[in-house]
Parts: sequence; structure tokens; C-alpha cells
Amino acid sequence: MTSSDNNAITRRTFHALAAGAVGSLWTGSVQAAGDTFQWNYMLPSCMYGYSKLAEILPEAKKIGATHIDIWPKVHGDQREQIEAMGEDKFAKLLEESDVKLGCLTHYDLGPFGLQKEFAFAQRLGCPLMVTGGSGPKGLKGAELKQAVATFVEKMKPHIEMAELSGVTIAIENHANNLIFSPDSLRWLLEMRPSKHLAIALAPYHLPQDPQQLAQLIRELGEGMVMFYAWEHGEGAHDPLPIERQLKQMPGRGPLDFQPIVQSLVDIRYEGWTEVFMHPVPRGIPILPTLAETTAEIVRGKNYLHQCALKAQQGT
Repeated sequence: MTSSDNNAITRRTFHALAAGAVGSLWTGSVQAAGDTFQWNYMLPSCMYGYSKLAEILPEAKKIGATHIDIWPKVHGDQREQIEAMGEDKFAKLLEESDVKLGCLTHYDLGPFGLQKEFAFAQRLGCPLMVTGGSGPKGLKGAELKQAVATFVEKMKPHIEMAELSGVTIAIENHANNLIFSPDSLRWLLEMRPSKHLAIALAPYHLPQDPQQLAQLIRELGEGMVMFYAWEHGEGAHDPLPIERQLKQMPGRGPLDFQPIVQSLVDIRYEGWTEVFMHPVPRGIPILPTLAETTAEIVRGKNYLHQCALKAQQGT
């Protein structure tokens, strides 16, 4: 980046944004009155753009994550990096960083193209794949319900293959997909033939009403296996200055995560959580350096942690 770039951010500006962010790391547990809520963090590789896996993997421990979520182009290119280096070398990098492969995100393959990754996931012990829903868009009511039923029926052989491979397929409520609205998410869970079909919930793509989001989380319950701590802010498509793009991060934008985290605590959410955003353009890190990107993720974790403490203390 150059100083003339609209997306540039000076080191001084970044440190002002992230003041007090890092501090000491914690295990992820939030305890009050003898009851414990455990965050299970995963690090999405796309937060670092096209950075090398050898550089990204050690960052997982710094944010308290035990697992990595591997993204392909265009958001990241780490899946392509694995192909280039070979599976054995990737497995060695995981071992050296004491990190496990937790998720393969594949919007590129879609829900009906994931089978090509099942054997790879099984060999590496990867328990999760995330993708979008496929089908007609913009439906409501009975038409939407029927379209979800058709989608679930088409998914059955893929779900069976996933189960044999020890993988759960999670559908994100991505914009411009069949599975997008709260109703489509509810029907997906109602109709799913197996727990190996689940939901990856992205608040970014839903109305930014914290109470409605909290209620939806309570309804989805154990059917939600991935939670993206990601708000809409000013969006993820316009080439805004970085400090405005960062409003997608929890605690940066206008969305109050307190009711949302309260619902996660109330249902004893045991799935994965990713502190998340998309930069513009795709393929760049969310901040100019590896260290700054990690510090911003830690800041987001600190915010979620404080919300969970308040939730358990009833304040």
C-alpha cells in the first residue's frame, strides 16, 4: 500500500484504533457463579489475504484459536497454497504450529461440489465445511419453504458422504442465496435429515437488529455450528478507508453484540466462533501487516469476552 491509497492506514492511526486492544490472552472461558461458557475460536485464513500459510498458522495461537479455517481464492488463496506445497508439507506446518485443520470454506464449489474435498478433509481430520445454499433466490412463504425442501432432498447423498467422512456441511446465510432469510434457516433445520447438515450464521447478511438476531440464535440452538462475529457496518463492497471497513468487526460498528452474546451464553453455544470481516479489495489482509491483523482480531475477541462476562453476571 502507498500513502496515497484510499485504504491506507498509518501506524499511528491503527494504534489509535486498537488502543488497549491486545493486553493478555485468555483461554476463552468466561466463568461466573460456578457456571462456565467456553468460546471455541477458529482463525479464518482469509483475514490475512494471500499471506503465506507458514506465516498465518502461528497467528492462531496468538488469538487463542486451536483450529484454522482455510479459504480459497478470491478471499484468500491458502487452499491453493496447500495444493502447491503438497498435503504432507501442510500437515507438517500444522504440527509445527500446534494447530489443527478445523474448516474448509468453499463457496467456489457450492453445496453440490464438496465431495471432491471429503477425502482430503478425512485425512486431515477436518470436521467442517462451509458453503452457501443453492436454489432460486428472492422467494418467501410457501414457495421458499418448498424450495428449501427441494434443496435438502438434493443434499441427502452429499450429507451421507460427509457423514462417512466425519464432516459436517454448514450452510451460511449468504446474501443472494436460497438460504438467506431467518425463515429459510429455520426450515433448513426443521427438514435436515442429519446433524451433519447445519448452519453457519453470519449476522452481516441479516437485519442489524440485536434483539432479532439474539432470538434467531435461540431458535437455531445446536443447529448452528459456526458463528461469525461480523456486523454489516458500512458494508464490504465499497473501497472505503480502512477505519470505515473495520466497522464490520465486533465492537467497531453500530451493532450491539451484548444481546447476541447473551443468547450464545443462554443456549450454551458449543460451536465455533470467528472474528470476521471482508476487506476491499478481496485478497488483501484486513490491515497492512500480519501483526496488526492479529491485534485487531484480538481486540474483537476482547469485546466479545466483555459481553460474555456481562451476560453471565446479569449486568
